[in-house]
Amino acid sequence: MVTERLCASCAALTGMSGAGIMLMADDLAQGSLCSTGPTSALIEQVQYTLGEGPCVDAHRQGRPVVEPDLAGTGAGRWAAFAELVVAAGVGAVFGFPLRVGAVRLGALNLYRDSPGDLSDDQHADALVLADVAAEVILLLQARAPAGMLADELARSADLHVVVHQAAGMVAVQLGIGVTDALVRLRAHAFAYDRPLREVADDVVARRLRFDTLDDQDD
Repeated sequence: MVTERLCASCAALTGMSGAGIMLMADDLAQGSLCSTGPTSALIEQVQYTLGEGPCVDAHRQGRPVVEPDLAGTGAGRWAAFAELVVAAGVGAVFGFPLRVGAVRLGALNLYRDSPGDLSDDQHADALVLADVAAEVILLLQARAPAGMLADELARSADLHVVVHQAAGMVAVQLGIGVTDALVRLRAHAFAYDRPLREVADDVVARRLRFDTLDDQDD
């Protein structure tokens, strides 16, 4: 698939241990488009669950976010993210925003097993590859009917639709905004050491309600 080759090329051409592409909208992570392996997939998943990390910051700030020493300075930057990802053997992470003009699509994530900064050539290559990735995503989507997600993107992306459905339900239960509801979902998943998708499944299946959460915990 195009998206799988895209991630593999980003890792190979920059000399990184792995790469992933996270789609985002309205400053919220939507899910992972592709990753090169289990560690890259974990990096994407942890960022999605916690709402923090290099891709999230790169998208929100509109500029590259580099962390050459994740176990050191990175721990003060993203405490929960760094703890989980360093335990998986990640030494450094780098996020590059995906943009075409004013359109922001998400971020390219690169990682290496050992700490260390990017060389000037690696940084320049990553900027070009982020632009290429953004163009590829738009070209794929341009083939889709209006209001529909392109088949290639739909097959590739883990978009966590159920999480957004659950956030809407929690928003209604608590009388808060959807963004705040997503924060509640993430906090609950982190506190109970559960995948965010699993918590969302429980909400959608009505096994878990946030307006009676204290009663359910008793």
